Amino acid sequence: MRKLHMIRCVVVVLLLLSSAARAGDAIDIGSRRELFVDRHLVERLEGASLVLHRPVRREVVFRSDAAWEGNGSAYQSVFQDGDRIRLYYRGGHHPASKAYQTKKNPWETLCVAESTDGLHWTRPELGIVEFEGSTANNLVLNEEMVADFGGSPAHTSVFKDANPDCPDDERYKIVIVGRKPRGLYLMVSGDGYRFRLKSEKPFAVQGAFDSQNLMFWDSVHGVYREYHRAFDQGVRGIMTASSKSPDSFPQPEWLEYPEAAEQALYTNQVLPYYRAPHIFMGFPMRYNDRGWSPSMKALPGLEEREFRAKKSGRYGTAITDAAFMTSRDGLTFHRWEEAFIRPGPSVKDTWVYGDNFIFWGMVQTKSNLEGAPDEISLYATEGYWQGEATSFRRYTLRLDGFASVQAPFRGGELTTKPVTFAGSQLQVNFATSAAGGIRIELQDAAGKPLPGYSLADCDVLFGDQIDRVVSWKGSTDVGQLAGKPVRLRIELKDADLYAIQFLAAAAAEE
Repeated sequence: MRKLHMIRCVVVVLLLLSSAARAGDAIDIGSRRELFVDRHLVERLEGASLVLHRPVRREVVFRSDAAWEGNGSAYQSVFQDGDRIRLYYRGGHHPASKAYQTKKNPWETLCVAESTDGLHWTRPELGIVEFEGSTANNLVLNEEMVADFGGSPAHTSVFKDANPDCPDDERYKIVIVGRKPRGLYLMVSGDGYRFRLKSEKPFAVQGAFDSQNLMFWDSVHGVYREYHRAFDQGVRGIMTASSKSPDSFPQPEWLEYPEAAEQALYTNQVLPYYRAPHIFMGFPMRYNDRGWSPSMKALPGLEEREFRAKKSGRYGTAITDAAFMTSRDGLTFHRWEEAFIRPGPSVKDTWVYGDNFIFWGMVQTKSNLEGAPDEISLYATEGYWQGEATSFRRYTLRLDGFASVQAPFRGGELTTKPVTFAGSQLQVNFATSAAGGIRIELQDAAGKPLPGYSLADCDVLFGDQIDRVVSWKGSTDVGQLAGKPVRLRIELKDADLYAIQFLAAAAAEE
């Protein structure tokens, strides 16, 4: 048996050496988690396809219904901060809404709420901003506090700086629009509640900025990236720039979408995916002015829709949904043309301009199924500028579950481009039916099956797990192939493959 194993190893090594000349063309994935959200690793699909998965619509977890809040809540930022989750959002009524006519709650405010589970939220009493004679509220900013540079608390994003060299008293940052002079400014804080202006000079000046503009630390490339709103020949679009310092950025560039039709993108919501930070994900809100028609008049809330249209026609006829896009370099994006979140059933407080705005950020939360893995929670607006408050609705996805390679019962295959990896085991995030399955073959760079790793050798995978280790005739060891160019030939039957990752054995068992 040992002799047979040694012969097999020698054959594998010889095959790998014969294809070593191709190693320079192989994609080095190391031990990174690779999601099938684009064609980055895909060489060929036969009977299988890349499929976008829409998140599951869950409960309304919060309403901006405090006395100082209102129906104009938007441009929310949400992130995990230790053992709690922070949520920053705009307060006040929209000036074009009916509610504003009776209670002129200014929307030039920034509020914060907190949670330990992503479901139940509280408003901390900060004692910072006075409202109707009291500071017992969760207001972080109002217009007076940023008047010196013409700041707009209604147009902000908030993040916790992940740069290890960031000073502690600047760990929390606000990107805010200012008008003196016009541009994007940075405010900083050590506690996430009390912010100060970092510089009187804006860090970006080329753009419209009349939306949610943002910045984050890119840990993979060691730079800050900023994304902001601009108009490209009258069409709402997105520009970006990167810098080693958050204080200044070079001239921005337009995002590129080589495979997608032109669409008006109101926001961008770009961030590194926390489980695979080399992949950037964006959740832009798509803007569509459909005009007055029988379909428009059949949508809910016609009375308020017509009232808003008196202020501006598009306030009554524009509708919005959410898209999904990914990038490997932060500039060129694969944008799915189908909606990631649709407006849903035509019920009260839906199908309006400003709905389905996905908050900037995502958090990992517990599943409501006992024993099931954690899931991703996203949040989106509902009932924007309708009634007295905006609803914050939660949506969930399986971990890595944004898209998958999917094949029907009759079967399909994925063949990857040549890759090199680090590790000794292959772990997959997948789901099948009771009758379905997945098998994986490891090939040399030329596409020849490696001895011991053929489809016939692979133990069929069936089930639904985020971290199953692949085996071939009971063995999970692929360590002898590490660093060498290989292809993966993946056979699927009534199955979805979301992600793959090569890991050391100990890491795969955790």
